[in-house]
Amino acid sequence: MRKTKTAIFADQYLEESKSIIEKLDLSAIEKMTILLVDLRKRKGRLFLIGVGGGAGHAGHAVNDFRKLAGIEAYSPSDNVSELTARTNDEGWDTTYAAWLEGSHLTKNDMLFVFSVGGGDLDKNISPNIVRAVQLAKKVGADVIGVLGRNGGYTATMAKACVIVPTVNPAMVTPHTESFQALIWHLLVSDPRLQMIFNKWESSHK
Repeated sequence: MRKTKTAIFADQYLEESKSIIEKLDLSAIEKMTILLVDLRKRKGRLFLIGVGGGAGHAGHAVNDFRKLAGIEAYSPSDNVSELTARTNDEGWDTTYAAWLEGSHLTKNDMLFVFSVGGGDLDKNISPNIVRAVQLAKKVGADVIGVLGRNGGYTATMAKACVIVPTVNPAMVTPHTESFQALIWHLLVSDPRLQMIFNKWESSHK
């Protein structure tokens, strides 16, 4: 049977995804896992940030880290009122950093970044992520992330990060955002982090 254009594209996308899986840096994932285990032991807080799809990931991941892994977690993009007020009154660049300052970010805490570009002030790419990472480094909080391309500013400052390999330059964003979800679900499912089973798995025991 002749394949439709949709089927051909699906084949390509999934083949690229398989290639990405084979190229993922497992040592970086392991390092992130250990850092998160240590964060929970010292009762530190996890702050998750991203823009666009990354902001959506951050909100979802907050739920998973809190509910499944027992880590106190928050995301500034979950508070639309504060985020838009700060954008309106102070400017977009400092929205996340100001929110983190208001949350009294300390060296005991951790910043988790979901970003395709990782931030670049010179190119005005995700400047609010750059400012948040700068604040984290200033106070001594660890930075981790799942990023695309070369990881940008975040990758240069992170204690551990996974850079989703680029296998098709035309698909950097969808592949990166797909694997951000895969990797954080991997993390909260790791037996060293997961404390509570999901409903559907536990109901079939």
